[in-house]
Amino acid sequence: MWQDQPTTRMLPMPNDWLDALKHSQSRYVSETHDQQIAFIDSLSHALKSGVILMIDYGFPAHEYYHPERNTGTLMCHIQHVAHDDTLYYVGTQDITAHVNFSALLPAPQTNLQAIGYTSQANFLINNGILNQLADIEPEQQRVHANRVQRLLSEAEMGELFKVMAWSKGLYFAEDETLQGFYRGDRFERL
Repeated sequence: MWQDQPTTRMLPMPNDWLDALKHSQSRYVSETHDQQIAFIDSLSHALKSGVILMIDYGFPAHEYYHPERNTGTLMCHIQHVAHDDTLYYVGTQDITAHVNFSALLPAPQTNLQAIGYTSQANFLINNGILNQLADIEPEQQRVHANRVQRLLSEAEMGELFKVMAWSKGLYFAEDETLQGFYRGDRFERL
């Protein structure tokens, strides 16, 4: 049975957003991501030198905690149907939530450096997906073009999915970046 209960626990929002929420007297329900920082920290400990690349659906905090998203991002999927009833067919459906990418900026103890954040579309285009499509045999291009369109379209996966990268033990000069973040890097918006 679902049951609402009060809590004194605060969402991990910037203070000015928390203040605005208090003054608006609006209700806000959201998921908490207690383990996401621990997960990134565990990756940091496992990596001696290299790049961690994460691709998932989500938003920066200013979109994640947008007033129109005041019921959170929790979604359920069963047989290709999306809904928000977590108690429907318990144990047989996927239950997911979007990532708050702003909350993934590494803490100093992880020894990770966040080096890029962009949409899946920008990342794939920067890495040459359109050039690869052009190299396919003409009779196969239409089939593959439809698949690529799904990956790149803002109405499909291109904007909903984001890509974030962290490095450890590597040095990037101020004007260097990974190819996937060459154009359209949104890191400054986190």
